[in-house]
Amino acid sequence: MENLKNRIRRRARELGFVLCGFTGALPPAADPLFEQWIRAGNQAGMDYLATERSLRLRADPAGLLPGARTVIALGIPYPRPPATDPSPLAGFVAAYALGDDYHGILRKRTRDLCVFLDQLAGRRLNSRGFTDTAPILERELASRAGLGWIGRNSMLIHPALGSFFYLAEILTGLDLPPDPPFAADRCGTCHRCRDACPTGCILPDRTIDARRCIAYWTIEHRGTIPEDMRPAIGRSVFGCDICQSVCPWNRKPAPGVDAAFRPRPHFPIRDMAAELELTGVDWERRFHQSALRRTGREGYRRNLTIALGNAGNEALPALENVHRDADPILRESAEWALNRIRSKKA
Repeated sequence: MENLKNRIRRRARELGFVLCGFTGALPPAADPLFEQWIRAGNQAGMDYLATERSLRLRADPAGLLPGARTVIALGIPYPRPPATDPSPLAGFVAAYALGDDYHGILRKRTRDLCVFLDQLAGRRLNSRGFTDTAPILERELASRAGLGWIGRNSMLIHPALGSFFYLAEILTGLDLPPDPPFAADRCGTCHRCRDACPTGCILPDRTIDARRCIAYWTIEHRGTIPEDMRPAIGRSVFGCDICQSVCPWNRKPAPGVDAAFRPRPHFPIRDMAAELELTGVDWERRFHQSALRRTGREGYRRNLTIALGNAGNEALPALENVHRDADPILRESAEWALNRIRSKKA
């Protein structure tokens, strides 16, 4: 069976998965913590996380695939954030979203690995791949499969790779012996992530209060962003990597990155004012098969407007144009941004 697992690991590496571990399709130990997190309202407006189906399936991953015996946990690195651009009009995009959308890429690769499992077994197995698209406590399962530990910032951390990597899982009916879980907590007494978080959203139990998280407000939220959150957003247009960037485990040399995830030519954002002027057609073309589509064009423009309000005087002409926009959310965001810059100037 270990030889069979090694053959799966080799094929996974050929598909770009640097990390590959095995664990049983058993209920995760972190499920009570997740339910407590939901009861506290820390999911913010992500109500889909609190549905009966979501809670039931996270409590038992085998519910996603009847007859599942094994979870194959997989990890693949993505580029680390580029150096901060000092230009006041430069905008920040989370490193995971700089390349092509990982969902489609990893979905195809997990399907390819499922086909390989069929070939090994000499029959059609009941297997299914996931990547951030199903109610699975994937970091808990990955840690149980030996891929790393869940750090103080809630990210899965691998001692050699740090935390800048995507996770994927395959549930399969193939019964394979589990790998030893990653037992050590190597955060020790370090709390740099909590100290660096501009909104204090990292909780003592290693979960995130989405109601205070920049990534939630700039990616998941639809509508107006609360005024008390806006200054802390800084020049973030999509997501936040602060808690990862300050982590000592990400100071090691970055591993080689799959060509599919290298940053697109228009990243990093060098001129947020110019981005605001993108037409609908231009936006569709630029962000085709990009994770930034999650926000929609109006959400993207809302984020740019708030980030420009934190930028300085150079943003005034662009904000004055947005202040005349037909969208009431954009107009209100632009008014806030203009007032913020003018009050600083005064």
